[in-house]
This record gives sequence, structure tokens and C-alpha cells, in this order.
Amino acid sequence: MIFNSIDYLLFFPVVVCLYFLMPKRLKNVWLLVVSYFFYMQWNAKYALLLAGSTFITYVGGLFIERFRNQGKEVPAKACLGFTFLLNLLILFFFKYINFAIDNINRLAGAAGAEINLTHFDILLPVGISFYIFQALSYSMDVYRGEIKATRNIVKYALFVSFFPQLVAGPIERSKNLLGQFDREHRFQVDNVRKGLLMMAWGLFMKMVISDNIAPTVDLVFGNYNGFSGIEIILAVILFGIQIYCDFGGYSLIAIGSAQILDFQLMENFKSPYYAASISEFWKRWHISLTSWFRDYLYIPLGGNRKGTIRKYINQFLIFFVSGIWHGAAWNYIVWGAMNGIFMILEELTVGFRKRVRIRFSVDTSRFSYRLSSRLITFALVNFTWLFFRANSIGEAFFMIKKCIDYLAPERIAGLAFVSMGMSTQITVVVLLSVFLLFLIDGMKYKGIDVVELVFSQGAWLRYVIYGGLLLGILFFGVYGNLYEQTQFIYFQF
Repeated sequence: MIFNSIDYLLFFPVVVCLYFLMPKRLKNVWLLVVSYFFYMQWNAKYALLLAGSTFITYVGGLFIERFRNQGKEVPAKACLGFTFLLNLLILFFFKYINFAIDNINRLAGAAGAEINLTHFDILLPVGISFYIFQALSYSMDVYRGEIKATRNIVKYALFVSFFPQLVAGPIERSKNLLGQFDREHRFQVDNVRKGLLMMAWGLFMKMVISDNIAPTVDLVFGNYNGFSGIEIILAVILFGIQIYCDFGGYSLIAIGSAQILDFQLMENFKSPYYAASISEFWKRWHISLTSWFRDYLYIPLGGNRKGTIRKYINQFLIFFVSGIWHGAAWNYIVWGAMNGIFMILEELTVGFRKRVRIRFSVDTSRFSYRLSSRLITFALVNFTWLFFRANSIGEAFFMIKKCIDYLAPERIAGLAFVSMGMSTQITVVVLLSVFLLFLIDGMKYKGIDVVELVFSQGAWLRYVIYGGLLLGILFFGVYGNLYEQTQFIYFQF
């Protein structure tokens, strides 16, 4: 069951109505039941993995807290390590074992050894990276003494499996979400209005922008030899917009769904393509994951407290691990490493860039400077997206070579999008929708609460906005073949 499906359109209202009608003591049980039902629509048996990770971290949290209260630091740390080890072994087996086997076979062949390990016949469980990381953050928070271990297994299991953010985040923290299951949740009209508006905009981003772009991106990346360099560049830019609208749209639907139920989830995207530097981009993109790596990997490794060299090593390491987290393939690892290198180079050249600005009297407050900084950042981010989207590192380099050898800039004039498989009508829809996307993100970047802005308008204008979003989704949204809705990109991670 996915957010852009008819099933969810029927499932969610039933969940909400029954939730607010039942007594408080049953509400968490109800949400836990429907969360597991929601997850089991993909593959029922993989709910056992979700339950297993939940049980390991629940019991681990109890032991960690007991040992800490008794002043037994070594057993507490050992229990934390054991909890992490078991969960990461689950993640490794289901997500990385075949990737590891491929590389072992390749290395053995290069060394002349006769090793031919076979793949395991397993499917990647949806959302496994998300819920395992969420569960592990709880274990670490208990170890640090930032929260108390919960004795209520229903509440904890619901924290790990809460259906709006279960399969693709945001990766919530126990300090934010776990305590919300203790308070009384009431039906509030304002929550419903705001939640529905966020859900509608999220669906618009996914179904009207991302899903209309996807066929063109797939066509070019699947047959890059048949396209010029300028068309490949356009496809890379389109993919950057596609993945933002796909994942950002999912996050908004998740946040909106939770808000209707009177829960608050963390914001996951803050106008990332308005960033004027790589470091700013990563403060605005997939915030729940980048902050997870900061709090649970970067800081424990020493952060910036152990000298400049160690800081750069730590920075590179978290991006390298982020690449591995995204997928069991070398192109993801290269993507993560490139972002780490860009971050380090950005910091290393701070002084040089400042001297250049002083030497040429560059006014950093001017619009032209801010625009050029954003365009350079946008270009660097999209260059890394090429490696993220390509089927292999080799294909990514072939596409770069194609851009150099056969740029053919004249193809951009006129029918570039049509030659890439996008009809004139869809081209107009996508361009207008992307303009609207950047307009709204621009307001958010300036600190304007767009949801509150909409609700501050007169009734006629609000209904024009609601109607426009609904009509856009109905007329230009992609519903898939025979209503088999397109999956969200981040479900594979």
C-alpha cells in the first residue's frame, strides 16, 4: 500500500475515524495494528523483521538502562554494541549480502582463485534502512541517558512502526515521537485542514511532477548512446527534480497524515535547491538522515573536537556511509564520497574564496552573487546525481564522456524535451509545475509558512488553491498502468 494508491485513499479515513472514536487506552493498540497491516501489504512475512528489530532494541534498552543505573558502564556499552550488531547484521544480510558476494567473487577472480559464491534468493524488505536506524537511535538515546527506556512494548513497537513514516521516513527520534504516544490526541479541524493541504501538495509533487518526469529520465539513462550531451544534461537535471519531488512529496504526505492524527513529525526538506553551498544543501536535504549521521556517527567519532584532519576524515566517513546506506552498489558509494569531497573542498577553500572576493570587490549581498552561488551548488549537486541514477559507475563516466564529445547544444532549441520522449502537453505541465515548486520553495526559504499563508487568505482564494491542486492531480497526475501506482524512489533504500 502506497500513499498515491486507491487503497490508501480508503485505508486512511477509516483509520482516522476509528482512532478518534475509540477510548484513549485502545488508540495506541489500534495504530499498532493498522501500522503492521499497512507494512504487510508489501510482504507479510517481512513484518517478522520489523518485529524482530523492535524486540531486540526494546529488550536492549531495558538492559542498557539497568546497567547504567547500577553504574556498570562496560556491560551497558556491551549491550548497546550487541543491539547495534544484531540490527546491522539483519540489515547487512537483506540489503548487502549479494553485493558483498559479487565483490568477493570479483576479487577472487582477479587474484586467480576459484571462488564462485552464489546469491541468496531474497528480496529487500521495504523501508528496512529507515526503521532499523530509527530503532537504533532509541538505543543510543537510552545509553546516553537522554530518555528513559520505555516499559510499554505497545508504545515502543508503535514508535518503530508508525505507518505514516514507516517505510521512507522521516527517521524520527525517540525524544520527539515516543512521548507523543502518551498524550491524549483529539480531533482538531485545523490539523485536518493543514494535514490535507500538505498531503495534496505532496501528491502533486509526486504524481504531477515526479511521475511525469520519470519516463523521460528512464529513457535517456536507459539508452544514453542515442542522445546528445545536452539531452543527457537535461535528463540529469530532471532527475534531480524528480527525486526531490518524489521523496519530498512522500515526506509531506507522511507529515500531513500524522498531523491529521494530531502527531507532529520532523520536517525533512527545507527548500534544498535554494542552497548556496554544498554544506547548506545537506542541512536542507533529507534532514532526518543527515542529522542522524551527525548525532550518532559524526559526533561519537569526535566531530570537530579532535583537530582539523580528524574532522575532515569524519566528514568524509559519514558521506561514505551515507552512500552505502542508500544502496548496495558502487555508484551510490561514489555518490556519497563525492559529496564528502565537495564538503571538504568547500571548507578548505573558505579563506581563498574570501581573498578573491576582497580582491575583486565582490558584493556578497547582491542578487547576482547569491544567484551564481545557488547555480554552482545546483550544478555540483546534479553532477553527483548522475552517479546516483546511473546503473553503474562505468555508465556514469560514459555519459560524462558523451557530454564532452557530443554536446550538441543546438538540440536544446525547440524540441529537446520532445526528442527525449516528453509530449508538448506534458512538457508545459512539468515546466509550469516546476515553476510553482520553486516559487513555493522560495517563500519557504525566506521563512514564510506557506500553509499558514494559505489559511490566512479569503475563503474564495483558499478554495481556488484547493481546487487547483485537486484538478492538477486528477487531470495531469500519473496513475500507473491499470492503476498500479508508481513506487516512491526511496522505498528501495
